[in-house]
Amino acid sequence: MDILINQALIVTMNRDRAVIPRGYVAVREGKIVDVGTGDGLSKYVSEEVVEGGGTIVTPGFICAHTHLYGILLRASVWFGVIEPPTDFQQNLQRIWWAVDEAMNYEDAYASALMGAAEFARTGTTMFKDTFSGPNAIDGVLDRIKKGVDEVGIKGFIAFEATERRSRDEGLRGLRENERFISRYNSDPDELVKGVFSLHASFTVTDDLMVKTKELADKYGARYTMHVEEGLIDVYHNIERYGKRPFERFRDVGFLSPNFIAVHVVQAIDDELELIKQHDVKVAHNPMSNMLNAVGVPPVPKLIGMGVTVGLGNDGYIFDVFENMRSAYLLHKVHLKDPRAMPPLKVVEMATIDAAKVLGVDGHTGSIEVGKDADITIIRPEYVPTLVNEETVYGHLVNTFNGRDVWGVLVRGRWVTKERRLVNVDMGKVMEYVHGVAERLWDRMLKMEPKYKVEYLKL
Repeated sequence: MDILINQALIVTMNRDRAVIPRGYVAVREGKIVDVGTGDGLSKYVSEEVVEGGGTIVTPGFICAHTHLYGILLRASVWFGVIEPPTDFQQNLQRIWWAVDEAMNYEDAYASALMGAAEFARTGTTMFKDTFSGPNAIDGVLDRIKKGVDEVGIKGFIAFEATERRSRDEGLRGLRENERFISRYNSDPDELVKGVFSLHASFTVTDDLMVKTKELADKYGARYTMHVEEGLIDVYHNIERYGKRPFERFRDVGFLSPNFIAVHVVQAIDDELELIKQHDVKVAHNPMSNMLNAVGVPPVPKLIGMGVTVGLGNDGYIFDVFENMRSAYLLHKVHLKDPRAMPPLKVVEMATIDAAKVLGVDGHTGSIEVGKDADITIIRPEYVPTLVNEETVYGHLVNTFNGRDVWGVLVRGRWVTKERRLVNVDMGKVMEYVHGVAERLWDRMLKMEPKYKVEYLKL
């Protein structure tokens, strides 16, 4: 073996959701080749042995939706860079559309480097990201890929095509996605690949949606869009088309099992039925929904209907444990039902279900023989109660945090080890990215505020 993780509590997330209280995981040539109970050293000789006393081993966590460049905005609203918005539409106008226009190629690279580093050090091995910036389109995905590759985790990345400013800009974004996907998606050795992405239904035409779906079908790729995050999405579609968003998607042939609908906060029961009928996947972002004060999506109802829902962060907090905890709590208070969202389901949403959302559950998302050795090793410094096969899901959701992550493997290679990043110097990364963020904030301060609604009458 190349690596043997031995005598650890193993949370497999396999079909049976087996938890092995004292077991081993054997890794060779980037793959999991054995998972068993007992002392692995009695069976294997390994170049490296990670002894597991007090260790919890899980599949590498997966983020179903993020914006890596969102990490450059952390705390900017409250330090005079951006006037705090009063609702979701102002959030778009004052924050996201402003930063979009200020973003350049260096910002894209720096945010990918920092975002991937933050993911790696807190236990996430794969993500799906969308980038937006009208002044950084052609070739920008290569810059994002470079930052992620330097850290060494997996990702799906995309340019978020929109026609808010012009029809041509939407096509340029679509072409950038196609260029990247055609170059990288067929290479099994690549860690970073592409998906197609559109911003939201109120900033794209039917024509761009149809073109996106055609290209996604051509390349066998996932495609994604923010859907009904705020009520503007619903009102726009009803005003312009006389239909709610998912009804419009159905009528243009946009719905399919490869479509990842992000948020789905405002969806009504008829739309949930369309999601189920077409096997649409959903990315849930509880912390972002709370931050933007848009409401609570009907995630427990979707799960009860058999819809696949993965956990994302929407570019806000990158620690998967904080996002799991938020998903665990938010729906309880919203439904006034403490039984909502049991710990096991929340962990599923951050592992095997997120892998299903991204279409990679045959390769990752669980600790099983034949899958990539994408593994997170947790060594908590403190636990208030016993951690065993009965309590581990509760601890994953209620107790642990990103600082408890001791190590991360991606395809059997260390990305984080002994709580330190292996491939990049975090101190140097922070020093560089802080400078990039400061320059971005300065550019935003000098921009003329654009507080009125600016999008084409699509």
